[in-house]
Amino acid sequence: MRESAHDHRFQFDEAFSFIVECKDQSEIDHYWKALAADPEAGQCGWTKDIFGFSWQIVPENVGRFFDPSTPEAAERAMAALLQMKKIDVAALEKAHRGS
Repeated sequence: MRESAHDHRFQFDEAFSFIVECKDQSEIDHYWKALAADPEAGQCGWTKDIFGFSWQIVPENVGRFFDPSTPEAAERAMAALLQMKKIDVAALEKAHRGS
């Protein structure tokens, strides 16, 4: 697929991505639906649109789940995240809490 009407010698890849920080699961769902060319192809909140641009669709302050001062909670959250395509905030919070 051509990304533009102009001839160029590069392709879009994960070296360049856009980040969408979402306030809640509803926003994550909205942007995932709007941007994901193949909703089943993404992983860990990453997806690609129909033009090949990479997008990271994440909750605001996603880093709170991976705080090094709570290594066990961060490990649980990371293990949960690695199983996700679109991020499920409730599942990430549950894993972080250990419940």
